[in-house]
Amino acid sequence: MAHNPTPAAIEAGGLTKSYPGGRGKPPTRALAGLSFAVEPGTIFGLLGPNGAGKSTTVRILATLATADSGKATVAGHDVGRHPGRVRHAIGFVAQKQVSDPMDTGRENLVLAGRLQGLSGPAARARATELLERFSLTDAAGRLVKTYSGGMARKLDVAIGLMHRPRVLFLDEPTTGLDPEARADMWAELEGMARAEEMTVLLTTHYLEEADRLARRLAIVDKGRIVVEGTPGELKDALHGDAVVVELADPARDAGRAREVVAGAGLLREILADGRFLRGRADAGGTALPAVLARLEAAGIAVVSATVARPSLDDVYLRHTGHVFAQLEVAA
Repeated sequence: MAHNPTPAAIEAGGLTKSYPGGRGKPPTRALAGLSFAVEPGTIFGLLGPNGAGKSTTVRILATLATADSGKATVAGHDVGRHPGRVRHAIGFVAQKQVSDPMDTGRENLVLAGRLQGLSGPAARARATELLERFSLTDAAGRLVKTYSGGMARKLDVAIGLMHRPRVLFLDEPTTGLDPEARADMWAELEGMARAEEMTVLLTTHYLEEADRLARRLAIVDKGRIVVEGTPGELKDALHGDAVVVELADPARDAGRAREVVAGAGLLREILADGRFLRGRADAGGTALPAVLARLEAAGIAVVSATVARPSLDDVYLRHTGHVFAQLEVAA
C-alpha cells in the first residue's frame, strides 16, 4: 500500500512581490520566487536581515497582502482563494504591539477570544490558562500600559493563541526587547510550542534566536530562499573551523593580507570584509599560528584572532557572500 505523505502545514511556491518605488523610482522587489514548505507541528524559522523579505512573506501567508505571482497554502487552504478559512486557522503576532494599552491583560485576552467566536466562559477560561502559561497571572488585572516591553510581548503572543490556531505566525517576536527579556521570551516560546502542538512560522534577524528555537530554518536573502535545513545540518555542512583575523590597518592591508594567506594555501573561502579577514580550515587551531606567522612576515599587523566552530553567520556568509552582522548594522 502506498504511503501518503502528510501535507505541509505551510507551503509557498514561487512567491513574488514588488512595491512601487514612488517619485519615478523603479519598483522595489521584496520577493523573487520564494518557495518553502513547513511540516505540521514544527517551529520553522525564516532567518535574514531586515529587508530580506521575511515580513512580506508572512503578510502574504496571513492574507494581509497579495502576492504578484506564485501560490501559497496554509493549514490546507489556498491563501488567494480562501482567505477567510486561512484567517480562522491561524494566529498572527505582528512586530508592533496589538494589545490595547488602556485595557487590562485579561480584558485584552477575553476580547480576542470573543472576536474569534469563543463563548464568554470559554474565553475567560482560556485567558486564565494563557496568563498562567506566560507568567502574567499577577499582572492580569493591570492596564497593559503599565507592562514592561517583555510582558506586553508575551501578552501579544497569548492573544494570538486564544482560539488555539493550527498555525501561528511570529513576526520578529523579540525585536526591541533587552537581552534578559529576549531570553525569557525564548523560554516561553519553547514551552508554548510543546504545550500547543501546532505549527509555528518564526521570522527573525537574530542568529541565536533561530538557532535555539527553529527545528528547521531557511535563510532568506533578497527575496529568495538560499539554503534550508536544520541549524545543525547547515553548520555541519561547512566542515572545519572558522578562522577570523582582525587587522590593525585594514584600509592598507586588507587586500594584501588576503593575497598572503591565499598564497600559502592555509585557508579556504577567504574573504576580506572591513577590518576582518575570514576563512575556513579543517584544523583551525593548527592553521591559525601559521596564518599569523605569514602575516607577521609580510609586515601586516594583527589586533586579534579567533578560531570557532561553524555558526549560522558562517552559513549565511557561505550562501550569500555577505556577513550577516554587517547587514544588520547597515539596516
